[in-house]
Amino acid sequence: MATFLYKLGRSAFRRRRLVALLWVALLAVAGVGAATAPTATSSSFSIPGTEAQRAFDLLEERFPGGSADGATARVVFKAPDGQKMTDPANKAKVERTVAELKAGSKEIAQVVDPYAAQAVSKDGSTAYVSVAYKVNGMELSDASRDALKETGEKAQGQGLTVEIGGDALQSMPETGPGEVVGVVIAGIVLVITFGSLVAAGLPLLTAIIGVGIGVATITALASALDLGSTTSTLAMMIGLAVGIDYALFIVSRYRAERAEGREKEEAAGRAVGTAGSAVVFAGLTVVIALVGLAVVNIPMLTKMGIAAAGTVVIAVLIALTLIPALLGFAGDKVIGRKQRKALADGTTDDQGADSGKGGKGGKGAKEAGKGIGGKEGKPNAGTRWARFVLRRPLLVLLVGVLGLGAIAVPAASLEMGLPDDGVKPTSTTERRAYDLLSDGFGPGFNGPLLLVVDGDKAAADQAVSAIKGLDGLAFVTPPTPNKAGDTSMITVIPKDRPSSAATEQLVHDIRDATGDNVLVSGATAMNVDFSQKMNDALLPYLALVVGLAFLLLMVVFRSVLVPLKAALGFLLSVVAALGAVVAVFQWGWLGGVFGVEQTGPIMSMMPIFMVGVVFGLAMDYEVFLVTRMRESYVHGARPGEAIVDGFRHGARVVGAAAVIMIAVFSGFIGSSEQMVKMIGFGLAVAVLFDAFVVRMAIVPAVLALLGHKAWWLPTWLGRVLPNVDVEGEGLATNGAPAGATHQGQGSGSGSEATDKELVSHRR
Repeated sequence: MATFLYKLGRSAFRRRRLVALLWVALLAVAGVGAATAPTATSSSFSIPGTEAQRAFDLLEERFPGGSADGATARVVFKAPDGQKMTDPANKAKVERTVAELKAGSKEIAQVVDPYAAQAVSKDGSTAYVSVAYKVNGMELSDASRDALKETGEKAQGQGLTVEIGGDALQSMPETGPGEVVGVVIAGIVLVITFGSLVAAGLPLLTAIIGVGIGVATITALASALDLGSTTSTLAMMIGLAVGIDYALFIVSRYRAERAEGREKEEAAGRAVGTAGSAVVFAGLTVVIALVGLAVVNIPMLTKMGIAAAGTVVIAVLIALTLIPALLGFAGDKVIGRKQRKALADGTTDDQGADSGKGGKGGKGAKEAGKGIGGKEGKPNAGTRWARFVLRRPLLVLLVGVLGLGAIAVPAASLEMGLPDDGVKPTSTTERRAYDLLSDGFGPGFNGPLLLVVDGDKAAADQAVSAIKGLDGLAFVTPPTPNKAGDTSMITVIPKDRPSSAATEQLVHDIRDATGDNVLVSGATAMNVDFSQKMNDALLPYLALVVGLAFLLLMVVFRSVLVPLKAALGFLLSVVAALGAVVAVFQWGWLGGVFGVEQTGPIMSMMPIFMVGVVFGLAMDYEVFLVTRMRESYVHGARPGEAIVDGFRHGARVVGAAAVIMIAVFSGFIGSSEQMVKMIGFGLAVAVLFDAFVVRMAIVPAVLALLGHKAWWLPTWLGRVLPNVDVEGEGLATNGAPAGATHQGQGSGSGSEATDKELVSHRR
């Protein structure tokens, strides 16, 4: 593989104008397709195989035109102090609002007068109007939402307190300045890492091009493939993350190759042949993680995963082709001034290529090597840290494992669910409507349960009798039959709020107390079923993703213990990140710091979402860092020397990539939406733990303790596994000119005299 990618990199470098033109053309075609494609109408959210979904399907069949899964809204009124909503003046205002709501949108299916439906609190201070729409919240038009808001604002101006809740609003969360700050930090980190604005700009430019092509393609196909708006959101986030990482790896390796005196085209070929091999396999692990979301069997998640995986594939292809092409345009501008001067003082690229002196010959190459590689100059931070770990591997391993283990303890108390309007900021009308309903009617009014009885009136009455004595129940409405009399609807109001454990238990109790002909549904029951489905899918998903990635990494590293260590380290970092999420969002620790206004269950998608996203990024860092160690080991370095060499070249780049991702994900913590805030926090701490504790500390400690055994592979397995040559061993004889070869004789041995003293534990 390394030889093939080496040739691909050199070809892209030579034909840079054609390559750049092709990618620009692809971006233009995708953009035109997105601009001319019909507007996508998101499909309703469905969870096949769940009771709540079967109830919705039955309602659609037996109550035609009822829009069982349509969007809902509640316009909540509160009278001024000393007045009641039953006062004639206030009653007239509410009735005018009801009439305006009915005339406000063609998508409205029903508006229920609160006085006819007895939707007035016992003390008369609060009343609410129920609004049902013909389409679900994702399909509801902006005009309908605007009409709903305008009606509420008009009623507010008549002396009443009016707030609106329900999924009909579904306003986009306010993310605040955090995301912009994250991108700015990413740019600063790249400039510091490379010391060159051009080198810093390349990863950002190519990542944006890749995301642009991916998102535009998704938009163009959204109507035909029934893709929701959240599909492009995930693709954008993942595409930016891996796009920056992959470009960073290639550009960094190119700079290192130039610093060792290789001419530009040769350096680009070797960068793609070595770091590009790591990019290919890192990308495959991300694709496995995203496509594996199909295991959950929720259509929306499956589409999101496949679309995001497509964006990752684009990011890999851009790293392998567009990056070397742009390096051809940029030349030595991707290298800092000192290194450019050092190269200019020595032999030129053309001289090195023509005379065969491009290897390590020349004072300029050595000077450049001091600046970037650090081989003959002062050891860089990665080298010093690796040597420290080699001296105290057991101590580093214990501190890392015990530290993450302690942070992971709260994960044992994980409660999953879907947050309701009660966790939104008090500045939103949804939260204020939620509070008004809770105060006037009880918190359970914010999450009514809908029971569908497949049977006649006697069966419906029997169901009501069966559930009246259950704990956690506020009251039950009489059955509402359909025209045929063979199906009835019953509304059950819980005592507690929708996302509470008591309400979830009530759902289970109702299902246990009634027969198979009674189906429990509604938004609250749908959330319960969704959480259960995600929980049931977690272990199979983990087994699939980690299992396939283990096999893939075994091919990459030709080792059994290295992939095993990578998988176990990833699991440790994810569980620790979940523990931190539970501590902050469920227990409330440091909640004020992160803007958590109300604790509650952890979003049911969080564990699987974190596994999918963080696994891909973690394997990026693992493959890039350990591949460099493997490369040195294959070329003759001892285990300890290989660890030092891997950190000498890779620690700074991996650290920079991790800091960029942490900055980008932390930007979501400033969101007004708790679900978005939780995702941002969880991903940021997961990358922090995995990159800096697992990959930078636990991984080298384990490899140091294992020594040669880390790279052990049974003979019979070695014959079965394909040899993909990720390390670029074949480049020394097949792909590169003889005068340009270097890795076969010296990779990893630049500070050999010092390393010999540190690796006395050699196996």
